[in-house]
Amino acid sequence: MKIGILGGTFNPPHVGHLILAQEVAQKLSLDKIFFVPTNIPPHKESHNVKGCDRLNMVNLAIKGDSRFEALDLEIKRGGVSYTIDTVRELKNKFKRAEFYLIVGSDLANDFPTWKYFESLKKAVKIVVAKRRAYPLETKNRFIIAQIVQMGISSSYIRGLIKKRFSVKYLVNDSVAKYIEKHKLYK
Repeated sequence: MKIGILGGTFNPPHVGHLILAQEVAQKLSLDKIFFVPTNIPPHKESHNVKGCDRLNMVNLAIKGDSRFEALDLEIKRGGVSYTIDTVRELKNKFKRAEFYLIVGSDLANDFPTWKYFESLKKAVKIVVAKRRAYPLETKNRFIIAQIVQMGISSSYIRGLIKKRFSVKYLVNDSVAKYIEKHKLYK
């Protein structure tokens, strides 16, 4: 079994995340992609949206696609989320699986600063989705995924919501309703 791991804050999850997962799954013939919301990200500023809300939004975003599954490993673990801990836990649970860690080129450039990055490189195959705004600078060996370029980011969506602008078509309807119902990002 070939399993992709797509981690992130998913604050909120948007169509760019879904397109990334779909394209990587298709191009690498992955059987499954685990979406793993971080508890506290080590390399990003944390926002005041609880992990359970972000997990709920991911579940809403991926509903209906049997290849995608949201995992609460990092949220349940608590504290700062480190990818190596998640990878070790998944490899222990799915002993025969081949794992592919999916990251954007923005994160790949910072890869040497990740906790135990040498161990991580040995444990999984790293798939880098190139983003126009973040040219790949590192010389690490990665699988490069050419994907549809979407100029969408969670921070852009949060900004729209703060201005009371519509996020229709940027997040799916169920995620937009969840954001509205729980008054997130206001």
